[in-house]
Amino acid sequence: QVQLVESGGGLVQAGGSLRLSCVVSGRIFRINSMAWYRQPPVAQRELVAGITSGDSTNYADSVKGRFTISRNNAKDTVYLQMNSLKTEDTAVYYCNAEVIPSGWGMRSINSWGQGTQVTVSS
Repeated sequence: QVQLVESGGGLVQAGGSLRLSCVVSGRIFRINSMAWYRQPPVAQRELVAGITSGDSTNYADSVKGRFTISRNNAKDTVYLQMNSLKTEDTAVYYCNAEVIPSGWGMRSINSWGQGTQVTVSS
């Protein structure tokens, strides 16, 4: 019922920037929140940044001051602006959305994109 498609990943040198995008589509009544997670090599998936329907944001300590999460006016697309990238940021980045599908009342589901690779070289 819900699809998330990420884009914007790629290969950059340390100190460079990337902007990730994630578009949410489907039979959706409401998107409560959206977030970016990442999974480095040989590591667990971790929360990078999140944004609520009220535009409240939170960030992992490792990216504060460097990354910015935002949404478009329709609130169906989330962005992650990544500046001053470090080699430690190399990971597969996943878009996440807490979504209330149409017809579900107030019950929500947690939906994931397929991921986009971000590689930061020294």
